[in-house]
Amino acid sequence: MLEPDLFFEKLSENHKTVIDPTDVRKQLHEKLGKTPLESMDLDIQKLETTECIGYTRERFVFQASEDLIVPVYVLTPHSTATSFSSVLALHGHGKGSRELVGLLEDGSEDQTEPGIHQHAAVQLVKKGMKVFVPEILGFGDRKLKRDKEKTNSCFAMASTLLMAGSTLVGVRVFEAKRTLDMMATFHDVKQDQIGLFGFSGGGLVAGLTSVLDQRVAATVLSGFTNTFKHSILAMDHCIDNYIPDILSVAELPELIGLISPRKLFIEAGDEDRIFPIDGVREAVSRLETIYETNQVSQNLVIDVFQGGHTISGRHSFDWLQIELKRQ
Repeated sequence: MLEPDLFFEKLSENHKTVIDPTDVRKQLHEKLGKTPLESMDLDIQKLETTECIGYTRERFVFQASEDLIVPVYVLTPHSTATSFSSVLALHGHGKGSRELVGLLEDGSEDQTEPGIHQHAAVQLVKKGMKVFVPEILGFGDRKLKRDKEKTNSCFAMASTLLMAGSTLVGVRVFEAKRTLDMMATFHDVKQDQIGLFGFSGGGLVAGLTSVLDQRVAATVLSGFTNTFKHSILAMDHCIDNYIPDILSVAELPELIGLISPRKLFIEAGDEDRIFPIDGVREAVSRLETIYETNQVSQNLVIDVFQGGHTISGRHSFDWLQIELKRQ
């Protein structure tokens, strides 16, 4: 037999199932690689303000590091309330943050049927939450000049970062945490009621950010939760999903399980071909064990809906609103 399948199958199964949370968080931080030096001054600047039906949409930029400037849409409900439960919402692969806030790629209002991102930030703000939507590095306005005709700069960025001892997901997690720093400067953000919503590749960033940052009280992972073996190791995926030597630390369900005992909502389509349902079921089973062991089974909620690789929100939006208010 000349086929190398057995060799690689054993590699994909070379992960720990019993882990020390403190040690794994430390190792995860190391595997994500070098991160930029934080800018001492966020230097937040407002670029635009648009009044919409039921909410105000603003766009800001802030200085994450010396060379990284992050644009963020901020959606605030029209309300008599003086402070809000707030959500950091992270988009997946596509045209960037505008897909979450109901805009087309050119910044004009999207009057068509929403795509897989379902204008989720708009749905969240209409439920009374303040929503922060950063442009994830490599998409939309944050592509490299060389990739302006491409949908993203993931390959160019990830390959360069790997050669420099870092990872693209590591830098994205760094920027997500810096966005939480930005949120802390808004007087109307209830700092004990911060949620994280991540879809697809944004789910990877959301999950790892929640693991590493205790400021996140409740997390929704949409179209992402799986095992490495059933998803990114079973088919061709974008290079931004891969973290060198992560299997020596833990498989994906055990990494996500480090969010426990905090609140976690998993939603997945039963026809999702990118993060297949068999992997979802295995990951969920392992997550249920983790939450049961920590005696917080009630803090894990699962919704498998009929559909493909898309945000559903049929239960997760309301869940996030309710759970954040309970903090």
